[in-house]
Amino acid sequence: MKNEKTYELVLTALFTAIIIIMAFTPLGYIPLVVINATIIHIPVILGALFLGPKKGAFLGFVFGLTSFINNTFKAATPSAFVFSPVLAANIVGVSGIFKSLYICFVPRILVGIVPYYVYLLIRSLLKGGQKVWNVVVNLAASLILFISVYLFLNRMLASDGGSGALSIIIGLITGVILFALLTLYGRKKSTANIALAYAGLFGAFTNTLFVMSGIFILYKDAYAQALGIAGEAVFDTIMGVVSFNGVIEAVVAAIIVAGVGLALIRVKPVKEPVKNK
Repeated sequence: MKNEKTYELVLTALFTAIIIIMAFTPLGYIPLVVINATIIHIPVILGALFLGPKKGAFLGFVFGLTSFINNTFKAATPSAFVFSPVLAANIVGVSGIFKSLYICFVPRILVGIVPYYVYLLIRSLLKGGQKVWNVVVNLAASLILFISVYLFLNRMLASDGGSGALSIIIGLITGVILFALLTLYGRKKSTANIALAYAGLFGAFTNTLFVMSGIFILYKDAYAQALGIAGEAVFDTIMGVVSFNGVIEAVVAAIIVAGVGLALIRVKPVKEPVKNK
């Protein structure tokens, strides 16, 4: 028991250090030609899986704290105030303190909680060997990919006068391909592989969806003014971020969490929930 606590303390310190290094250096981003995919949330997701949701929430808080520091003292973008209570107070008043505290910390803390329960859910559904759950899980992932690809391509093609039908066709093709790959992969690999990938996927989406929805609900007008766009265009802008940055970051997170997670499982199993006696 003592060795286990010491190991978890060391692992918590390690993940904390990785988050800080990633946040304040270019290591926290992967250049993908047109954008930089954020990967700072990945140590938070892994921490949630191997240390449990409580320590995962702490790592999420550290992630949020680094975001607060970066956006307060660097303010590299016009919308930095949404992550900085200090800047927000100057722009929208006292209410901005609480709004930015929510956007900066709550989504990041949830990144340290949601993936753990997603992993347990997917593993329990697949572990029983019931084919129907395998199909349901694979269909869910394929549907997410289809919707994401459709939204992204529809937005890109619309700006060039393209047709939405092409977006649907390409989205369906990618969804079908993913379903086929997951089905073949699931027959050869353990349920842990797929569960880890889902944990990474939903962990990344948790961050994107809660941050962007928070901006839309709490800062719609201020966000539009900061970006120099009309208030009616904020929703489209946010959906563009979700369907583009969000999808790429989720896919990257799924791949890295699955790969690193499988390596870590050989040393330490995923944290099991405490059963009440």
